[in-house]
Amino acid sequence: MKALLIILGVFALVFIVVQIFALSSQRNIETYPFTVLKTFDKFEIRSYEASLFTAIKLPTKDYKEASSKGFSILAGYIFGGNKKNEKISMTSPVAMSLEDSMTMLFMVPKKIKKEDLPEPNQSQIEFRQEPAKTVAAIKFGGWANSRKIEKYKEKLVSALDAEGIPYYDRFHFLGYNPPYDIFNRKNEIIVELSKP
Repeated sequence: MKALLIILGVFALVFIVVQIFALSSQRNIETYPFTVLKTFDKFEIRSYEASLFTAIKLPTKDYKEASSKGFSILAGYIFGGNKKNEKISMTSPVAMSLEDSMTMLFMVPKKIKKEDLPEPNQSQIEFRQEPAKTVAAIKFGGWANSRKIEKYKEKLVSALDAEGIPYYDRFHFLGYNPPYDIFNRKNEIIVELSKP
């Protein structure tokens, strides 16, 4: 019985250490810069700066499959899977387009220019310059899955329609937490707004 308590205590300690590490490491990660323009009950309007991304197009619209494969390929690239074996800092959030063929995107740190990015070992990785844009964003917590993403996409559409705010059919899922984060998980659905 004593050994079991010791083992459980060790597991609890490791869990706590991992969560503290997750919280502290999130503070130092560069994020996709935006300004909040207006806040509504269920969503907010934001202005995003133009930013450079690494991207991988995936032949699926299943969130679990796309997120696993896409993350593995893009993380491999930034952790040294390139012609220079060069590491690139992780940024947040990880973005995924919500289309029949999903595209996963990692933002490139602002200090790195497109011409300075090392050539990927994986030929399907591309560099994409996203222009400045205005979006509507809705937040949700916990672990993301296809059902939750669709639910909050529909909530965002309903809220925008109710306010008479026009938008393009360009939705993205944004995930802010690493896989080992348990608490305070943050996810968002954003959609690009069109001019009335």
